[in-house]
Amino acid sequence: MTDGADETDDLRALHDHLAATGERPVDRTASHYLGEAEAVVADALAPDAGEDVARKRVEQARELLSNVDGTGDDAADEHVAAARTLCDRVLGDV
Repeated sequence: MTDGADETDDLRALHDHLAATGERPVDRTASHYLGEAEAVVADALAPDAGEDVARKRVEQARELLSNVDGTGDDAADEHVAAARTLCDRVLGDV
């Protein structure tokens, strides 16, 4: 994972992108996966979440996002792409 403040900033940005999709008119299946991803990232941001928990939650979010082929909304698709990039960055894959 990334270090310290950068990691927290990336986790917050990841959560913000996922939350933003909830404000868009996305199709029902994508909405389900996006809502679940948002919830697991919120767990990663909990004050008592250690690095292992945060990593596991981001891995879960990335897996959930892999089920989203499209949302039916261009703006939401951009948020999903940004969220995928942030997952990779937090997990050290970029």
